[in-house]
Amino acid sequence: MLRMENSRIIMNSARFGLTIRRLCHQLIEHYDDFSNACLVGVQPRGVWLSDLLHKNLQELGVNNLEHGKLDITFYRDDFRTREKPLKASPTDMPFLVEDKEVILVDDVLYTGRTIQAAMTALNDFGRPRKVALVSMVDRQFNRDLPIQPDFVGMRVDALDKAYVSVEYVQHHGQDQILLFPQKPE
Repeated sequence: MLRMENSRIIMNSARFGLTIRRLCHQLIEHYDDFSNACLVGVQPRGVWLSDLLHKNLQELGVNNLEHGKLDITFYRDDFRTREKPLKASPTDMPFLVEDKEVILVDDVLYTGRTIQAAMTALNDFGRPRKVALVSMVDRQFNRDLPIQPDFVGMRVDALDKAYVSVEYVQHHGQDQILLFPQKPE
């Protein structure tokens, strides 16, 4: 659990809910009936966001959207250079992405390396027609790779040592986004 005393709330619970609804409406506008689309969350935190989006989309009448969970642990370009072994999360992809429009979901877009690994991992499930990225937070000036979100909750200009945390009521007690001056231990 992150310590709150060094953090600043940059999106409160009320605005968080509005942002989720806005993202859902944008997805509906873009994908219409979702007949050839699927929603894929990147484990673990992108799955938390994709679960929330999926639930809200169902409340808005979207009932035919396939939803998967993708672990990218062994597709990361740094997994062999870590001091401690990484712990993989389960992948749950009960469908192929062959010729589908994949809506890839992660909570914070930072360097772009996680999304690069996710796109590589997606290839194990077929060749998507197109991949779009949904990110709750875009740390827009910290990119190592030329990756941009197609749908974004908020953009944050943060120094390299700063840390952005998206928190969810099911896991942290409330929906909010926090900014820390540096990554908490």
